[in-house]
Amino acid sequence: MKGLDEEHVLHATCVVPGAQDRSPRSRLIPTLTALLLPLGITLAGTTGRIDPASAAEPASMSMQMSTPSDGLVAKVREVTQKYQTVAAALAGGYVQGTPCVSGPDRGAMGIHYVHLDWIENAVLDVNMPSALIYEPEADGAQRLVGVEYLVFAAAWNTNNPNNAPSLEGNLLNYIAYPNRYGLPAIYEIHVWAWQANPLGSNADWNTHVTCDHQALTR
Repeated sequence: MKGLDEEHVLHATCVVPGAQDRSPRSRLIPTLTALLLPLGITLAGTTGRIDPASAAEPASMSMQMSTPSDGLVAKVREVTQKYQTVAAALAGGYVQGTPCVSGPDRGAMGIHYVHLDWIENAVLDVNMPSALIYEPEADGAQRLVGVEYLVFAAAWNTNNPNNAPSLEGNLLNYIAYPNRYGLPAIYEIHVWAWQANPLGSNADWNTHVTCDHQALTR
């Protein structure tokens, strides 16, 4: 995306008024956190912890449609083998989009590195993950644990009428508009390809991922 870099992504902190009336390009960075994080964590200056009282997702906002697939996990492992390090992710066009994000009462998502061009252009391809997810470790390194795929629903529906978005037979989750984020509707799915998840390979939170070793920011 022209003119956007890691600094701009890390400092996008809010959904701006009137976002529904603006183009996907102008909405992308201000709304990136909510697109990546179904519970709407902000991008800047936080470890991503959520108030448990506000973490519950209203049933009307999200229809959970995905089914865990060993085939999808295997494919994602093949695709992302080359991204075992953050340096490889950065070289591949990803930029850091979030700090480490903890779950409301257990588990975590981790640190998201996002590919802005693919998100902006509504790319949904198992070979092109929208976000790579890393877990911070005690020695300061970050370990690849999974990925996330997401697309704007309007763009998908226009280009693919009557076809629900799926990856290797797994339907994406749908988050409708209107919603509490003030965002256009999106489709999204996590795939925990590098860290087994007791909640399921497509669940949003992984109870075997932690943010305990997230580096503190000043």
